[in-house]
Amino acid sequence: MKNTSKENIKNYGFGTQIRRSPFFHSTLNWGARDFSVYNHMYIPRDFGNPEQNFWNLVNDAILCDVSVERQVEIKGPDATKFVQYLTPRDISKCDVGQCKYILLTDNNGGILNDPVLLRIEENHYWLSLADSDILLWAKGVLINSGMDVQLCEPDVSPLQLQGPKSREIMKKIFGEQIDEIGYYRFKKFKKFGIPLIISRTGWSSELGYEIFLCDGSKGSMLWEEIMKIGAPLGLKPGHTSTIRRVEGAMLSYHADINSNNNPYEVGLERLVDLDKDDDFIGKLALTNIKKNGAKNKQIGLVIECDPLQNPNNEFWDIINNNKKIGKVTSAVYSPRLEKNIALAIIESKYAKVGSRFKIGINDAFINCEQVSLPFYDPKKSLAKQ
Repeated sequence: MKNTSKENIKNYGFGTQIRRSPFFHSTLNWGARDFSVYNHMYIPRDFGNPEQNFWNLVNDAILCDVSVERQVEIKGPDATKFVQYLTPRDISKCDVGQCKYILLTDNNGGILNDPVLLRIEENHYWLSLADSDILLWAKGVLINSGMDVQLCEPDVSPLQLQGPKSREIMKKIFGEQIDEIGYYRFKKFKKFGIPLIISRTGWSSELGYEIFLCDGSKGSMLWEEIMKIGAPLGLKPGHTSTIRRVEGAMLSYHADINSNNNPYEVGLERLVDLDKDDDFIGKLALTNIKKNGAKNKQIGLVIECDPLQNPNNEFWDIINNNKKIGKVTSAVYSPRLEKNIALAIIESKYAKVGSRFKIGINDAFINCEQVSLPFYDPKKSLAKQ
C-alpha cells in the first residue's frame, strides 16, 4: 500500500467541481499516480508502468475503479417502451438479470453513447454509460413522450475485477454463487453488509466481472476487503488498459466514436434492428444509411515505426496519394504482439485489408498497413470462458 490519501492528495489540484468516486481515497492509498476526467468524474489512469498494468491484467487480475460508468435508472410502467425508443437494438428478449451492449442514437443515426443495459426488474433498467450526458438526453426525450417513466442517477458505483484469475478471486470473496453468473448476466449479492450487483461484464476483453456498489458510503470498505482477500491470489490495483482494449478493438467514446459516427461505420450494425415494429430515435436515418451505404469505415492498422512510447493524444491524418482519407483514433504499442496497433476511420472506398497508407505523426509520414480486427482473440473467447 502506498502513502495515505491525505498525504497523497496534496500532490494533486483536485477541485470540488469534478466528482470523486466512493473508491477515490482507496485508489490513492494503493498507488494511483494520475487521473483523467470522464463523465465529470476523476478516473485513475496510472498506477505506475502501463505495460506492467497490461501484463497484470492478461496474466493475473486487476481491480479498477470505473465509477465513471455512471448509471441512468429507468423505472415505471413504460420503462421497457422508453428504453426501446432510445436504442436501435431489439431488447424484447432481454430478461431480468441480463445485460446487453446497446447503442443510443440521435435523429441522424449518430451514436450518442454505447452503454451496457442491465434489466434489474421487470420495469426497472440501468444504463451503464460511456462518456456523455445521457441522463440529460433521456430527460429531454421523456418530456413530450407521454410515457410513464421515472429517471434518475442512482447511488451506484462499479468496480472492475478483470483477468484470467478473476473467477478464482471472485469465488474466494463471494462464494460458489459466482459460477452461476453467465456471460452478460448478473446477480444480486450482499457482502460485508454491503448491497451489490455483480455482472459478468467488463471493459478489458478478458474474463472479468463488474461489482456495482449500491451504497456509496461503503466504497473504501469494499475496495479494502476485496484487495485484502484478492492480493494473495495475484490481484493488483490497476486501471483500464488502453493496450488491451485496442488489441480487442473495443471502442472508446469521444476517441473512436461520437455523435458524428453511425453504427454502420464502426462495425456495430449487429446492434441495429430495422425490422422490429417498435419505433426508435434515428430509425429513418439508419434505414437510409443502410440502403445507401456508409461513407466511412472503421479499420485496424499496423504502424511501421519504432514502438510508440505513449498512446496518441491527438488524431493523426491518414494519407493516400497525398490526399487525407481519414484519421487514426487510437494507437498504442502492444508488447505482446510486438507491433504498433491502431484503430482508425477512413473513407469506405479505401478500406481493404492489405491496403497501405501513410500516417502524419508530427512532421513525419509513417507507413502503415490495414489488417483485420480485432488484433487479438478475434472470437472473444477469453471474455466468454
